[in-house]
Amino acid sequence: MQDRITQLFKAVADPTRRDIFHALVIASSALSISQIANQFDMSRQGVTKHIKTLEEANLINLDTKGRERFCNANAKPLKELNKWMKFYEQFWEDSLDDLDSYL
Repeated sequence: MQDRITQLFKAVADPTRRDIFHALVIASSALSISQIANQFDMSRQGVTKHIKTLEEANLINLDTKGRERFCNANAKPLKELNKWMKFYEQFWEDSLDDLDSYL
């Protein structure tokens, strides 16, 4: 099984998935898979595959109401990515400070 950071990077690596996630965040309410698919020039099945990857990374929650499935954005996991990247941001800042001191 992939670790959490790998799942998150995989989910946000694709521009279509980022666009789907962004559309859900902007909507600030649940959107059906059909509503999402209508915003993209691809099949509903293609959008569903992207949604599955986002769901596996816990970036969206799916609810079923009748025959329709609705998606909600969940931005909380992005904090994990931010925390991971901040470590390396600090590393590079320290390295550049050391280089500046050396020079």
